[in-house]
Amino acid sequence: VQLQASGGGLVQPGGSLRLSCAASGSILSANVMGWYRQAPGKQRELVATITSGGITRYGDSVTGRFTISRDNAENTAYLQMNSLKPEDTAVYFCKTNRPITPVYMYWGQGTQVTVSS
Repeated sequence: VQLQASGGGLVQPGGSLRLSCAASGSILSANVMGWYRQAPGKQRELVATITSGGITRYGDSVTGRFTISRDNAENTAYLQMNSLKPEDTAVYFCKTNRPITPVYMYWGQGTQVTVSS
């Protein structure tokens, strides 16, 4: 499985960005797609995840501002980020995993998001 992330960039505080994560390869049903982020000097943290059935989970710091969605037919997940803050600056990583047999987990390359005036 390969993951291709895109959509990062530089945005002013209060602005919006939309990240995409396209999965390809031997993708199985009942999987989870998600976004994690890592700022310099900090641990990687959960941003949001979504199951193939549409169940979502968000990190506390982004709840109410970010929305994750997915297109199962296209094997693509999206992260709509609104009301961005400087503390959202980080490298954002896409991940997909399957919690049932056969279990797998794959990470994509990161995409930089910088929130600055």
